[in-house]
Amino acid sequence: MKPNIFALVITVAALVPLYACCSAADEATPKVSSQLVAFPGAEGFGALASGGRGGEVYHVTNLNDHGPGSFRDAVSKERRIVVFDVGGYIDLASEVRVASNVTIAGQTAPGEGICFKNYNISIGPSRNVIIRYIRLRQGLTPRGEHQTAFGLRDCHNVMVDHVSIEWGRWDCIGFTGSSDVTLQYCLIGEGIDPQQFGCLCESDNVTFSHNLWIDNHSRNPKAKGTVQYINNVVYNWGVTGYVGGHSEAVHFADLINNYFIRGPSSGDRFAGEFTATDHIFQSGNLVDLNRDGRLSGRLAGPGDFPGPTLIGSPTMKPPVPVTVDLAADACKKVFAGAGDSLHRDAIDMRLIQEAQSLGRMGTIIHDPASVHGFGEIKGGTAIKIPVADPNRVKPSGYTAIEEYLNSLPGKTSP
Repeated sequence: MKPNIFALVITVAALVPLYACCSAADEATPKVSSQLVAFPGAEGFGALASGGRGGEVYHVTNLNDHGPGSFRDAVSKERRIVVFDVGGYIDLASEVRVASNVTIAGQTAPGEGICFKNYNISIGPSRNVIIRYIRLRQGLTPRGEHQTAFGLRDCHNVMVDHVSIEWGRWDCIGFTGSSDVTLQYCLIGEGIDPQQFGCLCESDNVTFSHNLWIDNHSRNPKAKGTVQYINNVVYNWGVTGYVGGHSEAVHFADLINNYFIRGPSSGDRFAGEFTATDHIFQSGNLVDLNRDGRLSGRLAGPGDFPGPTLIGSPTMKPPVPVTVDLAADACKKVFAGAGDSLHRDAIDMRLIQEAQSLGRMGTIIHDPASVHGFGEIKGGTAIKIPVADPNRVKPSGYTAIEEYLNSLPGKTSP
């Protein structure tokens, strides 16, 4: 797999400011593309996804696995913006595949929000999908030991924002043959038997930004492709935190201003399993290994990344650059906002509290039952969407329904 071709023709003169904007000491925001992003704040390789813009607004009116008004029916056709009139668990009886040109607006779900359990949601082969503010929890699904909680196969132009992805059996997330994807402000945690892993990313042009990776034995993620990894927090890994591709294929990754915090289950290897085919640029990454309840990381150096080909400048150039925070500032943002932070339930709250213990709490689990299982997510009264003409284009460039959806996180964030 090859890096973005434009990155390979950066002139020597351009390398200096590019390196500077990604250093640990620089808080400047890069110039943003003039194209309309998925929503205000969307960044990285998947930022230009338009989802279901201009299509039908479909209301999920029940928690059934299938049938009219169900989520499965909602995402079965293209050009839809999916909103939720119900909150709670949707108990899936089989995998759900999301069609192209779809927006899933979990921020509309009443009560404590919406969550999918037992089977996985997958995208692909699909294009142009936006997913926000939902939870995906697989659990010990029978015959699901080789499945992930969230899968992306042969899909392109996908934005995933503020999603909690937990209890995956093979990995919590699986990327295969995909490109131009962003996962930002997501919570990826507690991978369970048989592997207890976070993510296998076998794809190109993938941005991981401001995510919390917690209580995964390894693969936070395993990066086989071209990956931009900025301002992530990795807490309580088991054997290894960030994992290289370690294969014959050539891989590229930019690791910038991430925070690796050792927990009760962690060894010392916060990054590893690299070979010379892994081309790694790293800058501003902090490592806290003392488990003393204080955030006191040291700056990672070349010796902390054994085995890869270390390169002197970043290679990833998404259409909308990621705003780069200092690692300590990113840590605060991630604790405050990662996952479905509009309606943090008991499970997400427990994981956030573990991370905030800074080394004193957390464990790698085998079975969700050991942490009291799925519990309950309370529903509520459907919100009335005050939009008469949802597809009317506003001066901002967004449609009326998009402007309303984009306003909801600002109204309800803690």
